[in-house]
Parts: sequence; C-alpha cells; structure tokens
Amino acid sequence: MRPENRIDYVEIPVTDLTKTRDFFVALFDWTFQEWGDDYLSFNDGRLDGGFRRSAEPAPSTGVLIVFYTENLERDVDRVKELGATISQEIFAFPGGRRFHFIDPVGTEYAMWSDKQ
Repeated sequence: MRPENRIDYVEIPVTDLTKTRDFFVALFDWTFQEWGDDYLSFNDGRLDGGFRRSAEPAPSTGVLIVFYTENLERDVDRVKELGATISQEIFAFPGGRRFHFIDPVGTEYAMWSDKQ
C-alpha cells in the first residue's frame, strides 16, 4: 500500500530523450525503462519518475528539481564535463549550499549539500 499525501512520481518535459538518458546515466548511474519513442521512466533508488518528450524544455521559472550531494565542488565539475552549463554558481543559504545547472537539452536543475 502506498502512503498518501506525499510526492509519488515526478514527470519532467525534455526535448531530447536520448541526451537526457545519457546525461543521467553518466551523472548518477540511473537505469531507465523506455515506453515508446516519447517516454522514459527512471528510479533514482528512492523516487520514481519519468521524462516525456516535449517541444520545449521546462521553463526555468517553473518547478526546480533539487538533487542532494555530499560534494558540490566535485559535482559542479561533473555536470560541466557532461555538457551542462552552470546557471548559478555555488551559494550559501540557511542549512547548506547549492548550485544550479542547465542540462544538455535545456532543463534547469540544482544540487545542494549540507556539507562544507
């Protein structure tokens, strides 16, 4: 039985499913299930989600998916090596630090850490 009143699934619009899959396999070693030409589902070890083909990337003013990491500096370098661009350099906020990046197909994400 699934618990009620919690986020159960995240679906993200992307313009290129192949580039998106390749980026997240290289970054996090995620596995994917293909559902035809227009959909990929994933599990990050805790949460299920999917990427659906879209004519445009999700707007940067929309919902922001934030990943946790123990090493921000390492992951800034990793996302850049994988073709992402940094849209907001590492900054501090109450409780931690984070940075924002735009993946190779134009979707913005963030990574945060409570580690210094």
